[in-house]
Amino acid sequence: MSHAEDHAGTRRDFLYYATAGAGAVAAGAAVWPLVNQMNASADVRALASIFVDVSGVAVGTQLTVKWRGKPVFIRRRTPQEIEAARAVQLTELVDAKGENANKPDADASDANRTLDEAGEWLVMLGVCTHLGCVPLGDGAGDFGGWFCPCHGSHYDTAGRIRKGPAPRNLDVPVAQFTDANTIKLG
Repeated sequence: MSHAEDHAGTRRDFLYYATAGAGAVAAGAAVWPLVNQMNASADVRALASIFVDVSGVAVGTQLTVKWRGKPVFIRRRTPQEIEAARAVQLTELVDAKGENANKPDADASDANRTLDEAGEWLVMLGVCTHLGCVPLGDGAGDFGGWFCPCHGSHYDTAGRIRKGPAPRNLDVPVAQFTDANTIKLG
């Protein structure tokens, strides 16, 4: 093989790779707008997380805010509500998730449903897990928590289903305190 044939093969390889690279860039440039349109819009991204000022929420009251199009109950519980919630044995609860229906979900414990160690702050989606109605709060129902008048679901002071057709406890969203007076949802 001569030196000229060696050189021609290298040029051919270069042209092949350069053309393939240019084609890949052109294909990427054509596909990018199609993929980018599937990203969430700015108004949707803005709702992903919200900050709620809870400085005006007195003990024994609740604040309802709208997040992701749903009501969220932020309750500052009384010592009596905390005591009532913590006195409930997990085996008494209706919400028994998982493969073993006789074994209640460990996340249903009062400590796992509250934002703080003392159990004073409870944050839940205000949507009944039966058919999506909004339960009434402030000590409503047979267990002193929330009551869904649509079909008669009763929730306790920790938002756990105790009686009625609802299959699950009120859902607890991702939430955390960012400072002493602000809760971040999402």
